[in-house]
Amino acid sequence: MRIAELSRVSGVPVPTIKYYLREGLLPAGELTSPNQADYGDQHLHRLRLIRALVDLGEVPVAGVKRIIEALNSDSLSLHDQIGRAHRAITPQPQLTASTEVRAEAAAQVDELVRSRGWTIDPDAPALTTLIETVAAFRTLDQDHLAGFLDSYADAVEKFTELEVAAVTSRADRTTPDQIAESVVIGTILGETLISTLRLLAQESISAQRWKVD
Repeated sequence: MRIAELSRVSGVPVPTIKYYLREGLLPAGELTSPNQADYGDQHLHRLRLIRALVDLGEVPVAGVKRIIEALNSDSLSLHDQIGRAHRAITPQPQLTASTEVRAEAAAQVDELVRSRGWTIDPDAPALTTLIETVAAFRTLDQDHLAGFLDSYADAVEKFTELEVAAVTSRADRTTPDQIAESVVIGTILGETLISTLRLLAQESISAQRWKVD
C-alpha cells in the first residue's frame, strides 16, 4: 500500500508517518520509484504499536524510539530487550526527601526485594522511583501507605506472573522479539489498565462510604 493508504487504514496523518520514518521508529518502505514506496502489514502493525505507546501509554516519542531500538536489536537478550524498554518508560524522579528519610525508605525497599527473592539490577530506574515514592509517603506523614508495600508487591507479583505466562504460552509469539514486544506492550498498556481500574475502584468505594444522596 502507498503511504496515503497506510494513513487511511491506520488513522495516522501522513506528516506524522513521515516523521516516524525520519526518526527511525518506522522502517522504510520498499521503493518502487525514486519518490514512491510500498508499505505492508508490518508497517501497519508497527504504526499501531507506536500510537498505542504514545496515546495510551503516554510514552514520549524519544522513549518510544528507545523501545523500538531495543525490540529491533539482534544482539540483546530477551531479558535485556525488556530491561531497555523498562528504562525508556521509567521517569527519573526528583530527589526531594531528606537524606535520613530516603535512607529509611531505601532500607524498607531493600528488605522488600530481599524477602521476596526478587532479582533486581541495583541500577534499575524503577528501584529508585520506588524508594523516592516511599520516601515521599514518609515526608508527607503517610507512613501507613508505605506500610502497604508488601501487600502491593503481592498483588503486583500475581498479575505479573499471569501476564508473562500469557505471553509465553501464545502459539503466535515464538521468537524472542515477538515475546519482547508482547511483554513491553503488556507492561506499558498494563500500567494504564491498572491505574484506570484503581481509579474506578476508588470512586466506587468512595461513593459507597461517603457519597451523600
